[in-house]
Amino acid sequence: MFRMRLILPVLLLGMLVPTSLFAQDAIDKADTAWMLISSALVLLMVPGLALFYGGMVRSKNVLSSIMHSLIAMGLITMQWVIVGYSLAFGGDHWGVIGGLEHVLLNGVGMEPIGTIPALVFMIFQGMFAIITPALISGAVAERMKFSTYCVFILAWATLVYDPIAHWVWASGGWLFAMGALDFAGGTVVHLNSGISALVLALVIGARMGYKVQPMRPNNLVFTMLGAGLLWFGWFGFNAGSALSSGALAAQAFVTTHIAASAAAVAWTAAEWWFSRRPSMLGTASGLVAGLVVITPAAGFVSPAGAMLMGVIGGVVCYLAVLAKHPLGYDDSLDAFGIHGVGGMLGALLTGVFATTMFNPQGTPGLLEGNLAVMVPQILGVVSTLVYAGVMTWIIVKVLEKTMGLRVTEDQEREGLDINQHGEQGYFLT
Repeated sequence: MFRMRLILPVLLLGMLVPTSLFAQDAIDKADTAWMLISSALVLLMVPGLALFYGGMVRSKNVLSSIMHSLIAMGLITMQWVIVGYSLAFGGDHWGVIGGLEHVLLNGVGMEPIGTIPALVFMIFQGMFAIITPALISGAVAERMKFSTYCVFILAWATLVYDPIAHWVWASGGWLFAMGALDFAGGTVVHLNSGISALVLALVIGARMGYKVQPMRPNNLVFTMLGAGLLWFGWFGFNAGSALSSGALAAQAFVTTHIAASAAAVAWTAAEWWFSRRPSMLGTASGLVAGLVVITPAAGFVSPAGAMLMGVIGGVVCYLAVLAKHPLGYDDSLDAFGIHGVGGMLGALLTGVFATTMFNPQGTPGLLEGNLAVMVPQILGVVSTLVYAGVMTWIIVKVLEKTMGLRVTEDQEREGLDINQHGEQGYFLT
């Protein structure tokens, strides 16, 4: 009788408390901890990108280039909270876009997505949304108006990034339904930003003195430090995309490291062969190319497949960067040559090298006799190229007519640090 007196109030309380509170029982603490760490690692990639890009521009534009990455951390976080997450992962509409039910993170709390709280999933995906438009800035460094850049990344995140993220990663997305393989963003992040960077570079035009004046990097030490931070943070980017701390995360971690290493060596070897001198900038660019190429494949391929993808990616991206000079376009910091070409190559090679070696329930690739896997991979690449390219062109042309894209010739000659931000990166006495 005494026990019943204790139990009955508990049962009554349980009937009164919303059942969503008890959903926390499905949350795994280890998985949650790993995803919080992964989210922090992905955010660390943004200052890593700032250093990587900042070291490659001329000294009069170093702060301007770094600012492009840092402001994205603020602006895109706000966009993601207000509407971006809802458009990307809200209720599906025609397989194309999410709904508005999660505006201002309405209804996003401790309910589980897999074994982690929805709030953790939201912030992890938000870090991807931050770095993707920041990647684009490398194509227009040293000549784009800062005010226009801010408006551009907000519009681009809403109209380009969020829909494509929904296509590929949301359960109702049309590419997701077709079985497209994109583990951590080969199409969503890299091909998407890469083709958009190319469009923006073509519309805004080349820097003054391009191909005539020397445009040497101001600080390759910055660039190498940035590359190291990118490599480190990429473990959260790829292994975190397993959304748990289990075997899949381990596979993605290992394949990520192997591909980056192989691509760094391959790019260095190719540059050594063609130019007779291996450069530090080349090695840094190579490792980033390897990270880009393995991103869509990290949880789907074997270590051997990752090494082959890294070698192929290092050489192909090196050749793509070389091609910009004879083709005549000024992709200042090789956003398209590395991220666009690398993302496209990675998406296609994922279909080739995908294996059931580690996951018997996974999708076999072309080398395992599954030709059908290439259909959604090719469709994913083509649809991303077309949609991102066209939408970016529309956004850019509207901004060109209303705000203007480019600083004046005098401002460009003086440098964007002084005239856009009123600061200098270096004071030489």
